Amino acid sequence: MTLAEQTYCLTSRFPKDEVYGMTSQIRRSAVSIAANIAEGHGRENSGSFIQFLRIAQGSVKELETHLLLSERVGLAKSDDVAPLRQRCDELGRMMRSLIRSIQRRQANDKS
Repeated sequence: MTLAEQTYCLTSRFPKDEVYGMTSQIRRSAVSIAANIAEGHGRENSGSFIQFLRIAQGSVKELETHLLLSERVGLAKSDDVAPLRQRCDELGRMMRSLIRSIQRRQANDKS
């Protein structure tokens, strides 16, 4: 949720003619991360949760790509994008760890 909030702050400074372009893409991918984690958790099924965590990981990569592009085309400054990219990296690592933890638990439950 914090990452989504931060992306909204960043994109609020984008030109208004980008509202249906990069602004929309960045916001949708950021919101998708939190939404997929929540939906997967709400399924109360480990397999579904892992599936939605993987979808959220894809959204993290999508967001990273949009952030890099926004920097490259001059919509955002590197100093503004860097903390968001770092947050994406941290979130990606946390999700990978969570997936591995759930998979280990599933394997132990089957034993």
